[in-house]
Amino acid sequence: MAILLELFNAFFSTFLATIKDVFPIAVILFGFQLLVIRRAIPNLHKVVIGFVYVLIGLALFLLGLEKALFPLGRTMAEQLTAVEFIMGSSDADLSLAGWVDYYWIYCFAFAIGFSTTIAEPSLLAVAIKANEVSGGAIGIWGLRIAVAIGVAVGISLGCYRIVAGDPIHYYIIGGYIVVVIQTFIAPKLIIPLAYDSGGVTTSTVTVPLVAALGLGLSETVPGRNPLIDGFGLIAFASLFPIMSVMAYAQLAEARKKIAGKPTEMAIDQPQQK
Repeated sequence: MAILLELFNAFFSTFLATIKDVFPIAVILFGFQLLVIRRAIPNLHKVVIGFVYVLIGLALFLLGLEKALFPLGRTMAEQLTAVEFIMGSSDADLSLAGWVDYYWIYCFAFAIGFSTTIAEPSLLAVAIKANEVSGGAIGIWGLRIAVAIGVAVGISLGCYRIVAGDPIHYYIIGGYIVVVIQTFIAPKLIIPLAYDSGGVTTSTVTVPLVAALGLGLSETVPGRNPLIDGFGLIAFASLFPIMSVMAYAQLAEARKKIAGKPTEMAIDQPQQK
C-alpha cells in the first residue's frame, strides 16, 4: 500500500510538472488559431481529450524513465563493469583492465542500440512516410535496419571512447568528415532522409537507455568523470545513422551497377501516382 501511495504521489507531481511544461505549447497553438487565424477550433472536445491523453502519457513516460529505464541502464553498466565480471576475481585491480576486457559492454551497447532504434516510434513514422513518397522504392524495414545498425555501431564506439578515455571531439570531427565526403557521392535524394534519420534516433525510447548507459559506465570505469565522459553517447547515436543510411543507398546503387542496371537509384526518380 505504501508503494502504491508513493507511486501515486510521484505520478501526481510529475503530472503537474508536465502540465506546466505543455501549457506554453497549448497557449501558442490555441492563441494562433483564435487570434491570428481567427477561426474556431474544429472538434474542440476531441482536441481537449487529446491534450489530456498527451499529459497523462507524458507523465507516465517520465515516471517510467525515473523508476525503470534510467536505473536499469545504470544497473546493467555497473554489473557489466564489476571487477569480478571483468577480471574474474573480486580481489583484482580494475584499473589494470584494458579496453579489450570490456568487450561485453560493447556487445551490450550494440544490442541495446539496435533494439531500441528498431522500436523507436519516430523512426517508424519517418520510414513509413519515406516509403509512401518514394513510391515504395525506399523499404520501411531496409531504412529502419540501416538506421539501427548505425546507432548500434555509434553507441558501441562511444562506449569504447568512455573506456579508453579519448577526447570526444576527435571522434565527432572525424565522423562528420566522413559524412561530408559521403554527401558528395551518395544519391542526392537519400541525403536529406539520412540527415533526418540521425535526428529521429534521439527520441523517446533510445535517449533514456543510452544516456543511462553512458553515465553508469563512466561512474564505474576507474578514472572517468561522469560529467566529462558520461555524456556524448547521444551524439554518436545521431551521427552514425547518417553514415549508415547513405552507405545503404550507395551499396544499393553499386549493386545496380554490378547487375548492369541504370546507375541512378530508384529513389532518385520516385514513381508518380
